[in-house]
Amino acid sequence: MLGPSEGFPRGPPGAPYPSTVVDIPAEPPKDHFIWSIICFSYSNIFCLGLAALIYSVKARDRKMMGDMNGAQHYASTARCLNIVSTVLLAVFFLIVLITVIVVPVEINKHHNHYYG
Repeated sequence: MLGPSEGFPRGPPGAPYPSTVVDIPAEPPKDHFIWSIICFSYSNIFCLGLAALIYSVKARDRKMMGDMNGAQHYASTARCLNIVSTVLLAVFFLIVLITVIVVPVEINKHHNHYYG
């Protein structure tokens, strides 16, 4: 019967057992490409959608080249630009919606006040 260390190669006495290191690659960063295309197409306020699309393409290129740190940097920049673009579009739509609702009501009140 073999002992606990028999059958495995060992170095000199007192040396640690050899170990195997398994390098598990991290999940590649998301490049937010689809979101950037949507922002470029529908909410290109201050050209933020275009800038986000450019950074997304750069992130995708870096990811293909194996530079995960560069890809992460460009992807996070694209994500921030997409967020700002989306928020500005939402604020713009809220302002338009409020204007479309409030202005006719005020005009009607004003019209009824003088002619009513």
